[in-house]
Amino acid sequence: MNAALPTLDLDALDFVKGNGLVTVVAQDALSGAVLMVAHADREALDCTLRTGEMHYRSRSRGLWHKGATSGNVQRVVSLTPDCDGDAVLARVMPAGPACHEGTVSCFRDTALSADVIGALDATIVARQQAMITSAPAADSGAKSSYTQRLLADRNLRLKKLGEEAVELATACVEQNVDRATEETADLLYHALVALRAAGGTLEGVRAVLAERAGLGTSQR
Repeated sequence: MNAALPTLDLDALDFVKGNGLVTVVAQDALSGAVLMVAHADREALDCTLRTGEMHYRSRSRGLWHKGATSGNVQRVVSLTPDCDGDAVLARVMPAGPACHEGTVSCFRDTALSADVIGALDATIVARQQAMITSAPAADSGAKSSYTQRLLADRNLRLKKLGEEAVELATACVEQNVDRATEETADLLYHALVALRAAGGTLEGVRAVLAERAGLGTSQR
């Protein structure tokens, strides 16, 4: 199922006040961290609405599809105008750093940066789950992503899950820390895909862990 595209009434925005532009604040939808502030005109926002990925208007680049070159796209979760209609809050799922210098946020205050990094680290698994959940169904007429192929093929999905578990066990037997770390990441990804295919969610896993830790009741 295709992820729903964002909605926003462009006619309700005040482009006149900013000489054709509105201010856009990009916020990580999971951590709440402010990633960047940019501008967009009607064309940029129209592209955002049509594609589901953030587009901006830059003085130097013109119409700018965030991540088109770097791969650090920002998938839109929601677009919300402010009370004056001259600014938009864009809640996004970033595929990588927001800043061109490679940092997660364009804001460089030391304390803020530490908080932002910590928040993003704490939600990286949730972001992975969200990307898996938003993956559209495989289309036989188009090239499918690896995640799509796994979701569409039960045998492949379970085969890869077993392989990653064995590879992690082997790395642990060999006490190869680097390989064990990589294999853990691979196993986690394939486990989340398998969980998604079975109808489960990361929230369900959290509920089970909370119950086991005595912090709440499982809601499976």
